[in-house]
Amino acid sequence: MEKKRLGSRTWFTIILFGFMGQVAWNVENMYFNTFLFNRIGGTSDDINRMVAASAATAVLTTFIMGALSDKIGKRKPLICIGYILWGVTVTAFGAISRENTAALLHLSDPAKILAVTVSTVIIMDCVMTFMGSTCNDAAFNAWLTDVTDEHNRGTVESVNAMLPIAAMVLVTVGFGAGATALGYPACFFALGALVTAAGIVGLFTVREPAGLKKGDGNYLHNLTYGFRPHVVKENKTLYILFAAQCLSAVASQVIMPYLLIYLQHYLGFDFNSALGILTEKPLMTALIALALVAVVAAVVGFGKLTDRFGKQPFLLPAVVLETVGLALIFFAKSIFTFALSAAVFGLGMLMFGIVVGASVRDYTPEDRVGAFQGVRMIFYVLLPMVIGPWIGARIINGFSAAHAMGTYLNDYGESVAVPVPELFLAAAAVAALAIVPCVAAARIMKRRNAKEASAAEPEV
Repeated sequence: MEKKRLGSRTWFTIILFGFMGQVAWNVENMYFNTFLFNRIGGTSDDINRMVAASAATAVLTTFIMGALSDKIGKRKPLICIGYILWGVTVTAFGAISRENTAALLHLSDPAKILAVTVSTVIIMDCVMTFMGSTCNDAAFNAWLTDVTDEHNRGTVESVNAMLPIAAMVLVTVGFGAGATALGYPACFFALGALVTAAGIVGLFTVREPAGLKKGDGNYLHNLTYGFRPHVVKENKTLYILFAAQCLSAVASQVIMPYLLIYLQHYLGFDFNSALGILTEKPLMTALIALALVAVVAAVVGFGKLTDRFGKQPFLLPAVVLETVGLALIFFAKSIFTFALSAAVFGLGMLMFGIVVGASVRDYTPEDRVGAFQGVRMIFYVLLPMVIGPWIGARIINGFSAAHAMGTYLNDYGESVAVPVPELFLAAAAVAALAIVPCVAAARIMKRRNAKEASAAEPEV
């Protein structure tokens, strides 16, 4: 099979939509939670419900729109128009507040105002997720599989894996400082404008994948394709990889919705002070920038290694490193030790994401790429975002009373439970379970590689 070459235009599209999509998802995953927690007055249980509702919306949307993109044989309209509308829905959050709810609905009962405002945030999160999952989870991810092959997917996934990290850094520092200095509405308006702009640019840069044709068969029939027993049996390795991906993602979701709240209210991290230090000490900023460049180079290099030597040798080390990193964070008592431990976890998570992400694309049937995006979302988004935050909320409610920093007064003077270190121990336990499917997948992949190598040997 001839290797697919990725030109500069394709790389630009990958980075543009990959990065802007991750910025939007990071704001949703991190700051929608702090927005609901600090600004609106929601609880960890409200966060749990919002994350679960958003996950269900994301999966249902990806099933419907992914199969639709297969049926019509087009990805570009769903990507570009979807990003434009995604940005519009993000800006809508700038208008949500208790005060606006009271004025619009003529409410005076504080309890009713709170309940309605919390419900509005959750509903709008689902609307925003519908647009984001249409353009990013369904269409863009299918397009990315279409334009790559097993010879370059490790490299592409390494770049893809760096985009969430870059987005997280930008969102954590930029959006955090902006929300404090300018308020949430201004930040939501700015982010929405950027996401919409990406969609407009894509109208001129995105190319439909070569060879993509309209799908055959009944559309509704195709929606259930990935659930048929014979399909699961024929694609056993793919589903084992989905299981490994699911457990790793559950571990991340145990902590991610509560991470910024933990940093702010348990470890006492001040995002504005951190930004001020970087501004006042250019040498430190330069050193951090150099370190980030080195990390990017190392991650891309790792992706190239997987393209050259295969994904199988790296599966188990990645998940072990991720598990160890989470366990180390449990013992971290300061921002410095937290950062060191989080670096171990982050490295493992990056390696795991590259190896499993590329492997999933390798084992996805080429004629059902769009349809399988919905199946992938069940394992990668729905189950993790329902199970993970639920575990997190139970840990917070169960252990916060035992900690001196276990409660916090929000903007309305209400006492709420604060995330605690036990979150990371629970996440490590879940991540350790991913070792089982990783070992199983590695064995199957090793046997397949051996057969292909044997078949490629010339006969004497």
